Amino acid sequence: MAANRAGWKNDKHAAQWDSTIATYVNPVIGDLPVQAIDTTAVMSVLEQEAGKPPRPFWQARPDSAGRVRGRIETILNWASARGYRTGDNPARWRGHIDRLLPALSKLRKVEHHAALPYLELPAFLTTLRVRDGVAARALEFTILTAARTGEVIGARRAEFDDHARMWIIPGIRMKSGREHRVPLSDRALKILATMPSEGEFVFPGRQPGSALSNMAMLETLKQMGHGDLTTHGFRSTFRDWAAEMTAYPHELQEMALAHVVSDKVEAAYRRGDMLEKRRRLMVDWAAYCASNPRRSQSVVPIRAGRK
Repeated sequence: MAANRAGWKNDKHAAQWDSTIATYVNPVIGDLPVQAIDTTAVMSVLEQEAGKPPRPFWQARPDSAGRVRGRIETILNWASARGYRTGDNPARWRGHIDRLLPALSKLRKVEHHAALPYLELPAFLTTLRVRDGVAARALEFTILTAARTGEVIGARRAEFDDHARMWIIPGIRMKSGREHRVPLSDRALKILATMPSEGEFVFPGRQPGSALSNMAMLETLKQMGHGDLTTHGFRSTFRDWAAEMTAYPHELQEMALAHVVSDKVEAAYRRGDMLEKRRRLMVDWAAYCASNPRRSQSVVPIRAGRK
């Protein structure tokens, strides 16, 4: 871990490595010489969570167990490269652990973030705009940019170019690890202009020098009587609106959400980020968000998705 720490995404990622190994691995096989770690040792970690009564760790907590297996594999690969052990890696998945345990994709329960139907969004935003406070403005900004919670609350002033009407999120703060450019609507720029001018973070927290808490927007939703919703769910609201009410192409919608294009052939032809087309998409989204609530629920226009 010490050898690779400098190359990890951020301090949080490094802390997760430390915590994972200390919690799940060391109590079970941490005292073994690295050469002595075999399939039985690896399976003893994956099949029973350390410090817990006998339980199927792999089945009960598949995401955590999957990370544990991958990190054991990485550590053992490093140990082999350094000459501390020889032979195959007993934690490798393909052709080995996959013969002993079911695939994680078959174990995970798909849980969708609760989302507001897009026809209800204009009325919701009408109510949200009259609320005071940093959390309310951060939530509105999140909806207008279709960004993730962490991207918004971690936004720094240096990331914004008012002249270009652009928010440039560095790769180190993106889930994909790649820089993401977000075109800003008039309303999004107006929100930025109302935020305090001092401090590093655009949406400051209560403590000096801190960012807004990741729970603040959820608390705002709760106060508005929407405790059943999640902030992340508004990305689904945006995606549903774009699919149902516009003719913008699928790949453009995915780029607006900073999703990685999965098809390698399509990705090869889409090396750019379709910025100007996305700018028009975000302007249309902002216009819909500001539309008459009654009209938005009675008329569903299909826009042409100008090219």
